[in-house]
Amino acid sequence: MINTAKKTKGTTDEAKKAYPMFAKINGEHPFKTQVPDGRLEYRARTKKGGKIAFFNYELAKLMGLLPKEHPSELTPELEKQILETFSLQIINEWDIENQVKFTEEEIRPNTYMATRYLQLQHPDKTGRTSGDGRTMWNGTIRHQGVTWDISSCGTGGTRLSPAVNINKKFFQTGDPSISYGCGCSEVGEGLETLFFSEVLGKNKLRTERLLAIVEYDKGLAINVRAYPNLMRPSHFFGHLKQGNLKALKQVTDYYIERQVLNGDWPDIRSRSPAERYGQLLERVCRAFAETTARFEDEYIFCWLDWDGDNILMDGGIIDYGSIRQFGLFHSEYRYDDVQRFSTTILEQKQKARYTVQCFAQVVDFILHKKKRPLGDFRNHPVLRKFDQVFEEAKYRNLLHKIGIREKNADIILKNHLNELRVFRRAYTYFERAKSQRGTYKVADGINRDAVFCMRDILRELPQMILTRGDIISPDEFTEIIRSSYAKKADLRLTAMRRHQIDRFQKSYLKLMDLMARALKKERAQVLIDVTMRSSVINKYDRVTGDSITHVVDKVARCRPKLKPDEIYHLMKGFSHYQNLDPDLVENEDTSGDSSRQRNMLRGMADIVRDCREGL
Repeated sequence: MINTAKKTKGTTDEAKKAYPMFAKINGEHPFKTQVPDGRLEYRARTKKGGKIAFFNYELAKLMGLLPKEHPSELTPELEKQILETFSLQIINEWDIENQVKFTEEEIRPNTYMATRYLQLQHPDKTGRTSGDGRTMWNGTIRHQGVTWDISSCGTGGTRLSPAVNINKKFFQTGDPSISYGCGCSEVGEGLETLFFSEVLGKNKLRTERLLAIVEYDKGLAINVRAYPNLMRPSHFFGHLKQGNLKALKQVTDYYIERQVLNGDWPDIRSRSPAERYGQLLERVCRAFAETTARFEDEYIFCWLDWDGDNILMDGGIIDYGSIRQFGLFHSEYRYDDVQRFSTTILEQKQKARYTVQCFAQVVDFILHKKKRPLGDFRNHPVLRKFDQVFEEAKYRNLLHKIGIREKNADIILKNHLNELRVFRRAYTYFERAKSQRGTYKVADGINRDAVFCMRDILRELPQMILTRGDIISPDEFTEIIRSSYAKKADLRLTAMRRHQIDRFQKSYLKLMDLMARALKKERAQVLIDVTMRSSVINKYDRVTGDSITHVVDKVARCRPKLKPDEIYHLMKGFSHYQNLDPDLVENEDTSGDSSRQRNMLRGMADIVRDCREGL
């Protein structure tokens, strides 16, 4: 760890001169003025005793905080500037009630906001009391046409936390008698977000990213996160539930403006209100349909629910506390949150569809200035669009997993959808097969095990067909797809099972032949390309939620010996190893890696391999 040196005016000024962009992150944020009912504002003070545990140089350069040529090295000036910018704690209601005194030097000149949004764990189900319970927004930074939101988790307990509203009192930041309501975060949370988000981001999933971890005594931390737009559906739904048309229109206009400003949407500011808000509905529909299909096909558990709290407006992942990626299609897993069980992967589609239905209500409310019942929108045309986009995304995802190039997928989708549908039915039959053991308790919930690993058959089958020139036997097929969860009773070759194996392979070969004919190639040529691509896409040892937990535990045990820059290089090496994109060519620079780092990466790879089929 790098110890925080005592700051003097001279050294602080040097740091500001060396890294001037950090000065723009000062609590100011357009949401404050554009959506006054959507936030609380807090004064903040400098929090002492912080050490930099991690800094994301790659992300900082992308955001314009560092010049491109800056080395991946924590210079003394950079360390000072990170601490100056992010080592903060809000002065909350408990501090004010108890008349806690702070010096003028400690208190920052600007206020920092905590945003209001709907949360199902609050007694009040309308968003009047809920929102950022331990997070403050540091501000924004704009670079190369993109405005980034920056927020910090663990900066103190706000009045929007569930604990305050359940217990009807304010809590001191760090109060050990209450967990989430104490306003703190931990280094482990930051590391888990770091390793998981970098892997998923590398594989083209939208996700918030970790910029920095500032560590304090007893493993506490401030975890700094960044994304081009940190708005969630829940930021809208609180105002919708309350019937607050003014605030709902403000947050909607704010979101549209940011998306246009960032270049994610075409400039629709000059269009009619109906066109602008119609664009919002169309974009939300497509984002949630495609995202939910991707979650299903990548076995990503993201607790979607009616409040729209655990996901970003564009389907991006936020808050890795409840995110998992399964090794198999454990579609009956439910997270136990003490008072309730979560949704399952398969239920996520309906929750996403419900979110889109709510936005149909939002748009109608804004345009007609009268809030109609949500049930009036159960047959809205946008829901039919959602179903269409979801189904198309499912087919495209399957073609990608087979190893078909994206530019060739339309050949199958436009001309041979029926044959792809036959293959998908056979694929789904094996993917969703469950253990006869039934449902049982796991560490953080309940599950019923899936028994077949579809990545293995998609990776191995084209190679075997190339070698033999024909399909493989039912016994061989079963041996390839069987997982460690499969017992003898789960593997019986019944007449139905044999039929499904035959249908799977014959429809697979038919797709290869159709592709070969369309591309005017031999079947073998198509199979060679598919073999190369599917070996990357369906990597044997793919990361799971359990493996991330064990990887973070391993890093945590070694952290007394690890410098912040070593953690950065570990993260880079780990995400490079988990790249599943056959079109992404990366040259990993390992020249600066120590033998300790190389040994740790090997140990991480062993963990991922051991946990490849789990939760």
